[in-house]
Amino acid sequence: MQNMKLRWVDRFIIAAIIQGALITVMALVIVTIQMMNSQINIIQYLSLSFDGTAKWFFLGIIFHLIIIVAVAVTALFYSHLEITLGKKFTKKSNILAGIHLVGMNVGGAGAMMIMTYAGLAGTGLLSIFTEGKLGPKYPAIMDSFIEPIGGFIAFLAIGVVCGGLGFLIAYRNNEES
Repeated sequence: MQNMKLRWVDRFIIAAIIQGALITVMALVIVTIQMMNSQINIIQYLSLSFDGTAKWFFLGIIFHLIIIVAVAVTALFYSHLEITLGKKFTKKSNILAGIHLVGMNVGGAGAMMIMTYAGLAGTGLLSIFTEGKLGPKYPAIMDSFIEPIGGFIAFLAIGVVCGGLGFLIAYRNNEES
């Protein structure tokens, strides 16, 4: 970078790297717990109980991976605007891009991490992490997670809508960097 100023493309790439590191740490924790506890095969147990709360665990992980890819792909849009087209971001489009960045990362990752946690808690597997043994299944726990997940998804949606508006404003801006 010539002037050491972070562009939006850089911010989105950094966010995707951080999100990737976060989900990698989550995976390593599960593998480490599995290695230390031979009583139960965690992934086998979750896949056998997929009809219950375990599906929230898997969907949370899968959707979190999709969010990471979406953040990285979004960087391509910013790259096209900032580098290829040389468009300058106005104060308004910068604010919208900031909301986009935070909304996608906090809203998206927050919803997916809550889904993952709820899946572990509902299957009784969370107690392996806390007590070292399998706990009872508790499917009713899912009811307490619906509003927080919905709130984070709303935050994600607001971020994406603001990002779209920011793209349009920057794209229509006739000034070039």
